Amino acid sequence: LSLGGVLIFEKEGVYLHTNAKRSNHDTTIPGFIRIVERVRDIYTACPQIDRSIIEMIEGCLCMCCNPADVMFLFSGHWGSFSLPLSELYSLRRARFSLGRNFMVLTSRGGDPLPPLHFHRGGTRELLRAMQRYIRLAPSPVDGRLFLAYPHDSGALSQSFDELQLFDDASSDLVSRFIQDPYATTFGGFSKVTNFFRGALRPPESPLHSRTPSDPHAPHPADDEPGFELITCQGAELGPRPVVNRGQPLDNWEQFLDPEGRITDPQKVKELVFRGGIVPALRKEVWKFLLGFYPWNSTAKEREDIIRVKTDEYFRMKVQWKSVSEEQEMRNSLLRGYRSLIERDVNRTDRQNPFFSGNENPGLKLLHDVLMTYCMYNFDLGYVQGMSDLLAPLLFVTQNEVESFWCLTGFMELVHQNFEESQEAMKQQLLQLSLLLRALDPELCDYLDSQDSGSLCFCFRWLLIWYKREFSFEDILSLWEVLWTRLPCANFHLLMACAILESQRGELIGSNHDFNTILKHINELTMKLDLQTVLLEAEGIYLQLAQCKVRIYVPVLRQPQLL
Repeated sequence: LSLGGVLIFEKEGVYLHTNAKRSNHDTTIPGFIRIVERVRDIYTACPQIDRSIIEMIEGCLCMCCNPADVMFLFSGHWGSFSLPLSELYSLRRARFSLGRNFMVLTSRGGDPLPPLHFHRGGTRELLRAMQRYIRLAPSPVDGRLFLAYPHDSGALSQSFDELQLFDDASSDLVSRFIQDPYATTFGGFSKVTNFFRGALRPPESPLHSRTPSDPHAPHPADDEPGFELITCQGAELGPRPVVNRGQPLDNWEQFLDPEGRITDPQKVKELVFRGGIVPALRKEVWKFLLGFYPWNSTAKEREDIIRVKTDEYFRMKVQWKSVSEEQEMRNSLLRGYRSLIERDVNRTDRQNPFFSGNENPGLKLLHDVLMTYCMYNFDLGYVQGMSDLLAPLLFVTQNEVESFWCLTGFMELVHQNFEESQEAMKQQLLQLSLLLRALDPELCDYLDSQDSGSLCFCFRWLLIWYKREFSFEDILSLWEVLWTRLPCANFHLLMACAILESQRGELIGSNHDFNTILKHINELTMKLDLQTVLLEAEGIYLQLAQCKVRIYVPVLRQPQLL
């Protein structure tokens, strides 16, 4: 580091734990961590030095306070990894119940680094070194989770209207997070956490104490190794309410006025959320839940909608049906969509009589609707998993046109899941992680210690709304509940929390590693009881809502939050 670089911090005795059982000495990888500064123009400043040597050193620079020029490095016998502090999104420090102290760093791309186990302490010193370049603000719901942002960030001075985290119907951070699975991201939380920190902590909380020389530093913890056990006093959850399910909606006529309008859409949604819909009414009610029919439309207007939408559908269907083989040979995108659809159709719900057997007309309808959707939304086209969404719609409506327009309504809710960037899926997994940490920190600590804190094993659950986890009949009941958007638009994440909490005894008690955790979660398919999961998820929602009233509402009365 004599080439112009500066070593800011170094600590030995930091280990990576492999995914194997901790039963022998070969499952820990020793190494050391460093924080180093580098010079942006080192290649021109030191032309006599071989470039490969500089890249290997990874940290030669003059003193500066730009986090982009400061690297966090881990180096061990197996190799190394690094992360610019400007790319650090969060860090979580914890002590697992068996006594292992560790820290997990997560990048702004949503990717957690391997958990770092500090066998000889040193995490407090590491945090102090980081504080020279970035702010570390504790999460309002978990004092062990710190969110990172630059010292010169103007985010705290932005209005909450600009951040778009609040709306008239729900003006606090927790409920906004629950209601909007896409717009409210961890980036938004990082912008407001420092503001909320003082308001959410009681005055006697240690987190209100700051030394004059370093007002932004995390509270000096107890001597290691016990300092990682930090309580989040301001976000304690009360008891989880017990809830009950209701009877399915079985009387549709009572909600129709003489012209066929729905007199009380909210009541209909509440009944559907509480108990679902009897099979005989699903075909009609689903078209309202998925936006094919407006809630305030008359019977006559719905007849007109059917006529217009039928014409529109077949105009789009003709577009791909009229493409010749020669034309398709020059259209790789359409050819690729067709190939994917044909492959997926042949393996979608084949155990269901509506799609079973060869030359089944249900399979042809499935194929044609999906191909027509490619014409409707050519930018998205077809992505694996969309056939899983269409099959129940086609089964219930038994109609090509109606199933197509119901699919477009469903895709309005979940189309971000299928975008190539997968940003929406990453955001939902991050949000699920935040919820689970608030509900069950010990389970999160365990998953973190097993390289499973990203919750990647929940990806399929969220992508196609549990289609592969429950029976076909259960999915019909589940989706109509979720389409009500009650009690919040993020209810599918609360379901995931309920499932994971139900498995905590098996996961922690059996000391699973990454591979066996993945195997165990996959083996839950068709073994979960839907009604139990729905009850627990609603209980979680009410538990969080009670916490919101007790903690967040007084904060919202402050003028700057109005």
